[in-house]
Amino acid sequence: MDAILALADGRVFRGKSFGAPGEVSGEVVFNTSMSGYQEILTDPSYRGEIVTMTYPLIGNCGVNPEDVESSRPHLAGFVVKEACEMPSNWRSTMSLDAYLKENGIVGIQGIDTRALVRHIRDKGAQTGIISSLDQDPESLVAKARQAPSIVGKDLVKEVTCQKAYEWTEGGWDLETGYRQAGASPRFHVVAYDFGIKRNILRNLVDADCRVTVVPAHTAAEEVLRLNPDGIFLSNGPGDPEPITYAQENIRKLLGKKPIFGICLGHQLLAIALGGKTYKLKFGHRGGNQPVRRDETGRVEITSQNHGFAVDAASINNTAVLTHINLNDNTVEGLTHATCPAFSVQYHPEASPGPHDARYLFTRFVDMMAQSKKSK
Repeated sequence: MDAILALADGRVFRGKSFGAPGEVSGEVVFNTSMSGYQEILTDPSYRGEIVTMTYPLIGNCGVNPEDVESSRPHLAGFVVKEACEMPSNWRSTMSLDAYLKENGIVGIQGIDTRALVRHIRDKGAQTGIISSLDQDPESLVAKARQAPSIVGKDLVKEVTCQKAYEWTEGGWDLETGYRQAGASPRFHVVAYDFGIKRNILRNLVDADCRVTVVPAHTAAEEVLRLNPDGIFLSNGPGDPEPITYAQENIRKLLGKKPIFGICLGHQLLAIALGGKTYKLKFGHRGGNQPVRRDETGRVEITSQNHGFAVDAASINNTAVLTHINLNDNTVEGLTHATCPAFSVQYHPEASPGPHDARYLFTRFVDMMAQSKKSK
């Protein structure tokens, strides 16, 4: 079945439909990872986005029920050069095409993804539309121009959990599968779900934490009544500016408990401290972003997925910048000047990797231990 990807600026790409047939709009972005497509598909941070994979062959390992980052795919659409029709992996239970069909995700393959990525890098990420129904390019471009932008939209409310729950699953082991939490975890962490990835929760469990996940709108007072040793601010989709309820809760929690934020949680913490954010031209998405850790001067290779960044000039004396992206010098981490609170823009929990920044979970544990000791 023929399919078309049309961008709001008039650029059109013709290919073949795969996954679910239909028509869908979203912001067209690209990810440079060579592996981990299943984790990308199920990362709630991609809500509202049409994701293009730069690696040319996607789906060769199939899909399995263990490597998901949430209960289902959240992206709007999927773009690849070639979708593998015959996956080969001992853990695979279905093909990528079957998985997308099962979950109603519209995809397109057979286009020149290199040309698309170069166009996005030159012109910037923009709204687009994939359709296997409408074959009129002019009609699709018009629809893409009318599609809503993710700027100013609260996407968190579309992906957060509806009620609090306990998470007990740890990391994966070749012999036994996913480990379970110990009988008496050392720390209790309350994790705000702004679109949280399961591997973050697994890393917290492996760090000897009992984890309670709460909806994004949970009041600070309710969190404090749970008497946690630490508070985690999760990743999530889209623009952090309209998530005002989270910003206000973070302000109330600062200084009360140690806080650790990742990705959207990092941006929300920065705003709560008086900072500002802005939209990047085409964002950082992939598993090969170099970040310098100012404390040591060492460079970490990191996994990233964000379209917004913290404005370095807006961070006043309340926080110290700790990590910088070496590609464009954008802010990748900060720590509060006096309170036990820190955050990073990238993903230290990245699955399948890289794992250069896993030490940050140890830092969070050490911060909670010091806080308990001082009481």
